[in-house]
Amino acid sequence: MASLNVGNLGEYLREQRRNAQLSLRQLADAAGVSNPYLSQIERGLRKPSAEVLQQVAKALRISAETLYVRAGILDAERDLNEVETRAVILADPTLDERQKQVLLQIYESFRKENGFVSGEERTGVTGTLAVAADDGADSDVGSDTDGSDTEDRETGPRRTAG
Repeated sequence: MASLNVGNLGEYLREQRRNAQLSLRQLADAAGVSNPYLSQIERGLRKPSAEVLQQVAKALRISAETLYVRAGILDAERDLNEVETRAVILADPTLDERQKQVLLQIYESFRKENGFVSGEERTGVTGTLAVAADDGADSDVGSDTDGSDTEDRETGPRRTAG
């Protein structure tokens, strides 16, 4: 694992916080960490855990993986493509949140199929994405064979042919 580069991380966090027009106190409250602790992270005096970085990323509405790379938790070169791909999907304004999550699930399942492990799995922390391979168990296709009513998430209650 790479050593933590907390100075670079702190500068990046401060820049992201300012871009989001949040005070240090507002970000600390939103992330569930103390104001002094967040200040120390921004000044490069503390090494935050992956969990804290995840909370901060969620509060800033940025990719947790980006913060992991900045902190040296993930290998930047090895994970750059994955992080960039996820960031592009999450930033696409033409997709709604459900579509983004489905697309990320498909992307992750292809990566697993090809033998790649996600950054989230290597760190042991699920990021803001909560991506998992789809096993088909939660499918709402309406496979009931007894003609009973089923419910589809997209269209609501419906009657299946029996």
